[in-house]
Amino acid sequence: MLALLAAGTAVALTGCATAEGEAVTAGSGGDVYVPPVVPPQAQPLPPPPGGPKSVIGPGTITALPGPGTTMALTVDDGASPEVVGAYVQWARDTGARFTFFVTGYYESWTIHRDALRPLVDSGQIQLGNHTWDHAALTELGASGIADQLGRTKDFLRNNFGVDGTPFYRPPFGYHNATVDQIAADLGYTVPTMWYGSLSDSGLITEEYLIACAREYFAAQAIVIGHANFAPVTHCYGQLVDIIRERNLALVTLNDVLDVRT
Repeated sequence: MLALLAAGTAVALTGCATAEGEAVTAGSGGDVYVPPVVPPQAQPLPPPPGGPKSVIGPGTITALPGPGTTMALTVDDGASPEVVGAYVQWARDTGARFTFFVTGYYESWTIHRDALRPLVDSGQIQLGNHTWDHAALTELGASGIADQLGRTKDFLRNNFGVDGTPFYRPPFGYHNATVDQIAADLGYTVPTMWYGSLSDSGLITEEYLIACAREYFAAQAIVIGHANFAPVTHCYGQLVDIIRERNLALVTLNDVLDVRT
């Protein structure tokens, strides 16, 4: 497992925080799928706050700007169809809002296309670009970078009616001026990093995942998770509890950001 501690501007994280690990193969890694533990009687999570969005220009973001009580839970990859399906069910059960950064290669996105599409259409779930097969963009030439982002852009448009612009997340957090310019030429003007992680790009325990949530679920944070391994699907009830305890509102990036060129 490659451990890259990243937060856009090379801020080192401590404790639970890790960045994305190496691309994992499709499937759930042999884990037995258990439906998300969300009490059926749970009240919906708070809706996004009203008021104007924060206006930002092109450039890397690591947090939501300004004061507030919102948090963006961003979920990468999609190696496990079971975990993607569980996130969809979590959204349905509680009204949770989050942004998937889609790796188009994984079959999860076509398996769950029909379930996801209404949530995308309503704005409850947002989709961003996480390349085609999780390549390290800084190791590719210009045509390779464009292909990685362009293939997933087409995939998103063809399957969900959106293309993820202007938000993209470079795998492993690897990007530079060349990558960002090619991405911007395709409409992806906002490299979306993070400060805080569920550390679940690889297989971890539920206890460790919850410890990471307690460390990093905070106002105006962009937190990264992954739809790769089953432990997170057993933790939704506890994640909801932390969100409620801290009076946070889950939002998509589009809920709170107005990106202008």
